[in-house]
Amino acid sequence: MTDTAFAYGLGIGTHNSKGEWLEIYFPRPQLRPSPALLEALSGLDNNTPLDRAALEQLKAGLEEAGESAEAELAASLLDSQAPVVAVLLAEDTAPTTVPEGYLKLHLLSHRLVEPHGTVLDGLFGVLPNVAWTSEGAIAIDELPARQLAARLRGETLEVSCVDKFPKMTNYVVPAGVRIAHTARVRLGAYLGEGTTVMHEGFVNFNAGTDGPGMIEGRISAGVRVGSGSDLGGGCSTMGTLSGGGNVIISVGKECLIGANAGIGIPLGDRCTVEAGLYVTGGTRVIMRDNDGKAVETVKARELSGKSDLLLRRNSETGAVECLTNKSAIELNAELHAHN
Repeated sequence: MTDTAFAYGLGIGTHNSKGEWLEIYFPRPQLRPSPALLEALSGLDNNTPLDRAALEQLKAGLEEAGESAEAELAASLLDSQAPVVAVLLAEDTAPTTVPEGYLKLHLLSHRLVEPHGTVLDGLFGVLPNVAWTSEGAIAIDELPARQLAARLRGETLEVSCVDKFPKMTNYVVPAGVRIAHTARVRLGAYLGEGTTVMHEGFVNFNAGTDGPGMIEGRISAGVRVGSGSDLGGGCSTMGTLSGGGNVIISVGKECLIGANAGIGIPLGDRCTVEAGLYVTGGTRVIMRDNDGKAVETVKARELSGKSDLLLRRNSETGAVECLTNKSAIELNAELHAHN
């Protein structure tokens, strides 16, 4: 066995009636596990549930390797009625099984890797669409029978959503964050310490914030927001799944995207986008100097990654203009305080 590996996780999950994985919870995923731990995993694969004998053997191997915390976790799973799986990713390659996909999502939300820090190619094709309910994950084709069974017990089976991705907080709550509406942050989101996600904020998988920051808008898949930046109510960032193509959209440090505004280009640091203004790569922008004189007209994509920009719409002509952002973005310290 190789003496290096990308990641490891011991998890407990849910099967459908056919024995197929629906989801997996990894309490303590690891990045770059130790060589001693790798020796204890010899002979295991990333999709087959561990029976009691295999789990006992794994526990003993972990104890021998000096991995006491992992051995304790294995011991706690010995009498589990739910399926248990050990996943070892030898290399950072595209996930091919549901357990591999869930381990990578956990790595992101545990802040062990950053957005775009792990290969997620093909993830949508790997993960099943699941009904997330008050009784846990349920296969879509088995939902009617479970709903009827609940009614016969005099209960109602609550279906919170139907999606390939569960909400992050059912798997991990990162330290130092506030999330007003937990259903709006998917597993696989990366939330840096000091981040507040308000009720209308949304954070997709493989996206997130460095923190601190206030998120009242949408952080689409693949988008990363720098420290000290705020996304106003209803604003939008164009991700790779929502028209951004192969361009990685990002927001630098100490930026402000106003309410109902949006960006389809990456922003540098200390940029401001006026409320209601949506800037895409093809938007024609009039550049003005410090005296307010029009200098040239460019497409917004030519401004990608540049700092200290103020993007606004001229209220008289309707033209999009860019000025130097002279006013520093001073974030309200109390607003971003986390106890």
